[in-house]
Amino acid sequence: MRTFLISRTDAIGDVVLTLPVCGLLKQHMPGCQVVLIGRTYTQAVAEACPWVDAFLNYDELLKHSEAEQVAALRSYKAEAIVHVYPNKVLARLAQKAGIPVRIGTRNRWIHWLTCNRLVALSRRNSVLHEAQLNVKLLQPLGLAQEGALDELVPLVRLQATEPLPTAVHQLLAARRAGQLNVILHPRSRGSAREWGLDHFGTLAKLLHEAGHRVFVTGTVAEGEELATWLEEHAAYLAGNLTGQLSLAQLLSCIAAADGLVAASTGPLHLAAALGRHALGLYPPMRPTHPGRWAPLGAHAEYLVFDRPDCSDCRQQPAACTCIKALAPLQVAHLVLSWAPLPSGLS
Repeated sequence: MRTFLISRTDAIGDVVLTLPVCGLLKQHMPGCQVVLIGRTYTQAVAEACPWVDAFLNYDELLKHSEAEQVAALRSYKAEAIVHVYPNKVLARLAQKAGIPVRIGTRNRWIHWLTCNRLVALSRRNSVLHEAQLNVKLLQPLGLAQEGALDELVPLVRLQATEPLPTAVHQLLAARRAGQLNVILHPRSRGSAREWGLDHFGTLAKLLHEAGHRVFVTGTVAEGEELATWLEEHAAYLAGNLTGQLSLAQLLSCIAAADGLVAASTGPLHLAAALGRHALGLYPPMRPTHPGRWAPLGAHAEYLVFDRPDCSDCRQQPAACTCIKALAPLQVAHLVLSWAPLPSGLS
């Protein structure tokens, strides 16, 4: 069996936009095995992707001696490793493991020392989407993929498998015919420009008054941070799910809802990959603009303030006026145009 290692040891959204790399390998090399190397917190994403056969937990790997780390990589008998996200430790381990084809970008010095296939790829100034940039790394395997973005969309696919907690299952299932279950994910853990709690509060009120159901998700820490805001807006919320769900359960929760609204953060990309409505809120500033990071999915869309670049906001990211110029009424108008989707509840 031909085996390929795909290394992406960063955040959830980044992993989601690497799924086309795995999908293309499956398409062009039927029967091959694709192993995703990632962090503990992204394991549920790998397990929900039909293109990924196995997951190698990087955090667990680091707990062992170097000899054991090399042996672990060697045990896969991989034909190639693709360093989608540069990682010095993995680059050296893959070289020591003798993986025949080791692919990295030319602009990382560690790849000149450890990789034997280098791809000219500069992300910072590229006009391409992150998913398009990722698949360029398959060129040394004979998959010269420029890839129109719409051709990659079907490869961004996840299938939630873990059952929801009974209480959450019942809560989501309680909607009336024609009623939308909409998830708001206000925080981004610093990964994106945030729209602001005032705007999310107004959006929750508008959706509630239109007869729809609003849920809020986030980590335990985010739930604690949002406690006052959640209490102030409780009348507009059908459920506060912050801190209640593992990542696998969050996938199931999103699959059971109609859609999600968030900045450019992991849950937005999860919603798009699960085939739900996914509305991303973006600033026009490079490299965080939607041209690079828009969600990819059959029902994915985004809003961005019509301004060439919000470079004036670089000095004070938290006070970004461009993303806050997106009006809650404008966002609500898009959400209210959504058609209810068949529930992913089982």
